[in-house]
Amino acid sequence: MKKYFIVLFVFLLTSLTISFSQKVNSESITEGVRGVWLTNVDSEVLNSREKISEAVELCERLGLNVIFVVTYNKGMTLYPSKVMKNLFDVEIDSAFIGRDPLQEVIEEAHKRNIKVFAWFEFGFSTSYQLDGGHILKKKPEWASKKSDGNLVVKNGFDWMNAFHPEAQNFMLSLIEEVVTNYNVDGIQGDDRLPAMPSEGGYDDFTVSLYKKSHEGKNPPTNFKDEDWVQWRADILTNFLEKLYSRVKAINNNVIVSMSPSIYPWSKEEYLQDWPEWLRRGIVELVCPQVYRYDLSKYQSALTDIVKEQVPTQDLWRIYPGVLIKVGAYYSSEKYLNEMIEYNRENGLNGEVFFFYEGLKKHIQYLENNYNQGKVKFPEFNNYK
Repeated sequence: MKKYFIVLFVFLLTSLTISFSQKVNSESITEGVRGVWLTNVDSEVLNSREKISEAVELCERLGLNVIFVVTYNKGMTLYPSKVMKNLFDVEIDSAFIGRDPLQEVIEEAHKRNIKVFAWFEFGFSTSYQLDGGHILKKKPEWASKKSDGNLVVKNGFDWMNAFHPEAQNFMLSLIEEVVTNYNVDGIQGDDRLPAMPSEGGYDDFTVSLYKKSHEGKNPPTNFKDEDWVQWRADILTNFLEKLYSRVKAINNNVIVSMSPSIYPWSKEEYLQDWPEWLRRGIVELVCPQVYRYDLSKYQSALTDIVKEQVPTQDLWRIYPGVLIKVGAYYSSEKYLNEMIEYNRENGLNGEVFFFYEGLKKHIQYLENNYNQGKVKFPEFNNYK
């Protein structure tokens, strides 16, 4: 009998120990996005495999678990593209001929268990201060037009018509090409995909499309007319739904992410109705560009997102874009800490830093404060 009780005691003690251990381990491993955008502008990282390896090593050291690498910029890809070759006879950005930076980033990152999202940065923009560049030179019918008939140019960026079926199919083809041929964990659009300046929509194709659903009436001359804005925003939302379906048809595990501007500015200026994207279940990870230069404005913008614009059940899909460098600007360590703390206070266990070069100014801070414990990348593709 005594032997029986001893065995029973040991069994119960072992069970409790295992249970306690499992609880501690489950509590110590949290989920969250710790990301960074990797660019080919104001950065030399993508110029060689060696520099890519060094950058990825730093990301691992700082506790980052995802890299959003530029894949399409300035109307050119950063991988050898048959789509671009067939349409525009430009297979890859000339700076990367003979290489495949996208594949190199994927290989280096996956070695270190860091996820990679292909970031289609330029979206429906065609060029910067080049009157449409090589894309509109070859496809002038794709041009986005203002009410005066001129090409849509906003902040120096020239735009194609995001409502034109051929322009849409072009973007879809690029994304499908990457999802088919590369082991990416996700794809991402930003404030230019899906997007178009609200000044646009006055080209012949879009006017004709509008007339068909409005008893032959022309679009309002006021490009900020509320109904006119909504009508065009809905077209972009429908495009994103198609994009989402196309990606999932190729690989259901590839995550669809977007990094739009702050709402409602995003809708009023670039026709991005991204709260509706969440409602319709056509985006899995949203990284709103909460790019502000002081804490009060950052707090105000983030509070609007978490308290008013996104339902509680979808907040786990929100990870704000945090500006740490642009041009000569670097965020201070104090401000960086305040932004991260405010994210945590609002239940957001992560953020995405814009952009990689800014990390170098904050290495010690991030090593000491940011990379604390294991943070698992969430299972975003378990949407429904």
